[in-house]
Amino acid sequence: MSGKLHVIGIGPGHPDQITPEAQEAIAVSTDLFGYGPYLDRLPPAAGQQRHASDNREELARARAALDLAASGKRVAVISGGDAGVFAMAAAVCEAVEHGPAAWRALDIAVVPGLTAMLAVAARAGAPLGHDFCALSLSDNLKPWPVIAGRLRAAAAAGFVIALYNPISRARPWQLGEAFAILREQLPPATPVIFGRAVGRAAERVTITALASADPALADMATCVIVGSPGTRVVERPGLPPLVYSPRSSGADI
Repeated sequence: MSGKLHVIGIGPGHPDQITPEAQEAIAVSTDLFGYGPYLDRLPPAAGQQRHASDNREELARARAALDLAASGKRVAVISGGDAGVFAMAAAVCEAVEHGPAAWRALDIAVVPGLTAMLAVAARAGAPLGHDFCALSLSDNLKPWPVIAGRLRAAAAAGFVIALYNPISRARPWQLGEAFAILREQLPPATPVIFGRAVGRAAERVTITALASADPALADMATCVIVGSPGTRVVERPGLPPLVYSPRSSGADI
């Protein structure tokens, strides 16, 4: 039996946002590895084994999945959102680089998914309509001064910025510090979108200005999008505003 490893993004939370390609790859897998809450989003299947682990055990999870695939199993590593965006595809590649030769010979397929910033942006309008970047505020794998420097550079360059992993119980201060850094570079009225659990029952989308953006609106289920100086807010009577970044540059507006 020839083993295979799929690394699969299952979207931000709503079942309709899991692609047919991802559903097919999950269906043919004998074993699923992933963070427990992500695995809980998938309906149980007869004969399929689940291997849940903590969110901070990505490399260990990747190695265990690769070992099982090398034994001949058809294994799926499950990520929320897109597996290649701050998720398990990078951990699997890192494990393969530093692991045994047998892992390099495996059939490995990364299956894309809908990442959180796209789901949040769609709820708000088109804030990613012009140049943008994505940053993780987690300092588990990189030091905070690196994050701070990248925030300053991205804001100075005029990018819309999507912030992943904005806050947690272990990191309650970092989003507030990020806003303070961005306020040094951006106008007070710059739109900020808090998208929590988009696509799930607990969804909450809040649009505010950078000057008054409150870190308490975010948790680890939240993706935050900070506009550029060119990002616009279109107010609509009786309806949520539309937030968009014009495709033309500021000089042409």
